[in-house]
Amino acid sequence: MTTVSFIMPVRNEEEYIRVSLQSLVDQSYPAGECEIIVVDGRSSDRTREIIEEIREKNPQVLCLDNPAGIVPTAMNIGIRAARGEVIIRADGHNIYPADYTANCVKCLLKTGADNVGGPWLTVPADRSFGATLVAAILSSPFGVGNSKFRTSREEGFVDTVPFGAFRKAIFDRVGMYNEQLVRNQDNELNARIRSAGGKIYLTPALTTRHCPVKTFPAFLKYAFKTSRWHFFTLRENRRSMSLRHLAPAMFLMFLVVLLLASFASGIALVLLSAVIGTYLAIGFCFSLGKKAEDHRVALAQPFASLLFHVVYGAGTLLGFIYIFRRPSNKPIRPGLSILEKEK
Repeated sequence: MTTVSFIMPVRNEEEYIRVSLQSLVDQSYPAGECEIIVVDGRSSDRTREIIEEIREKNPQVLCLDNPAGIVPTAMNIGIRAARGEVIIRADGHNIYPADYTANCVKCLLKTGADNVGGPWLTVPADRSFGATLVAAILSSPFGVGNSKFRTSREEGFVDTVPFGAFRKAIFDRVGMYNEQLVRNQDNELNARIRSAGGKIYLTPALTTRHCPVKTFPAFLKYAFKTSRWHFFTLRENRRSMSLRHLAPAMFLMFLVVLLLASFASGIALVLLSAVIGTYLAIGFCFSLGKKAEDHRVALAQPFASLLFHVVYGAGTLLGFIYIFRRPSNKPIRPGLSILEKEK
């Protein structure tokens, strides 16, 4: 039987880690053929404690230390320690169905792909207005464009998948995760797989539930920080980003040009108003066109999407400076530094 190694990078995930990790422990795949390597980036909350509680009852769970605190380093630590023939990148915000491991192995064998993954069913982290609004934006084509793993149930070969299940041998061919990339490391790795002639496959059989951040301000902060890495990612590998990633920046530049021109031209002001009005009208078509449990979310979604796209575009444009220099590789979430940990 094919041996499998899950690798889960975490840092300060006490709100989500128990449910996510337990869903991996509860896989139908034989526990003796499946190890779960949690690589902790020196969390300062109860993440490590919760991991240890689960590990005590489940010997297939291992916990390794990640002094750097960033995802690509965690993945490389896990890959080097893994004994599985298949490497599955797991996420502390995802909940996995019991047959996920078996389906990953089956799909790799059936398709001949080097990396397989499935759509995310984005669900609110709780029942609050903010959490529901964030999930609605991330589930809508109006919010995330042609991001197939978020909005589509189609099956077939694609450019990238979220995280994924890899044949371990692919890392010998294309190299490990790029530790310069705090963000976008999956896109860059998948670009190298494609360049080496490898194939990436998306299938609804590997659908997982994903819980994003709980509040809209936290969502905007995440979007801004992520988009600032786009130009540096392009510098590292020009095939790793698509037009979708740059579209909000182009949209924002168009709005700024019209805004500046409107101070001197009434036509520019009318055009600016028309563009924003059309944007919101299309947004309402998407948000009101499907059944919504919370009508407040449907009414707020077009305006929230506009703010999301503006913030995302601003982050992308400000990140242009990283064409010329490397950004800081500080961890995404706060936690203990190496020195603090050793005291």
